[in-house]
Amino acid sequence: MRWKNLMLGLLACAAPAAALAQNEVSVERGRYLVMTTGCNDCHTAGYGPMEGNVPEEDWLKGDSVGWRGPWGTTYAVNLRIRLNEMSEDDWVAHAQTFKTRPPMPWFNVNVMTEADLRSLYQYVTSFEELGEPAPEYLPPSEDPEGPVIQFPDMPPPQ
Repeated sequence: MRWKNLMLGLLACAAPAAALAQNEVSVERGRYLVMTTGCNDCHTAGYGPMEGNVPEEDWLKGDSVGWRGPWGTTYAVNLRIRLNEMSEDDWVAHAQTFKTRPPMPWFNVNVMTEADLRSLYQYVTSFEELGEPAPEYLPPSEDPEGPVIQFPDMPPPQ
């Protein structure tokens, strides 16, 4: 019985990984990726402090909390607006090559499969209500007005 429970547990854990391994493009897969790759952590206001309990209709609208460091102050953009400003093909090309300021892990997006990127696009652009733009980037010489998460000064990567 113990082995049976262990095998059932392993199969349950493998199911989401198997779904990701498929080369299928869908809104549902995009939703799964948004939930598991950390998009909401920054691009959905209050997502972390509310332990993920933010209504889905409020996901990916950006945030007014700034991320401040030696690069200046960046804000998580409203992905609903940003992706609706481009075609799916343009998004895929952009996502495979873009480079942004911290703390956005652009290097993770650059290596996503085309199917993942298309699924993300289809999910993000499936919302009817787009929301308002997030604040714009501020250079290091400008002080932000709202709340920020302050990063320490760090040497650039080698």
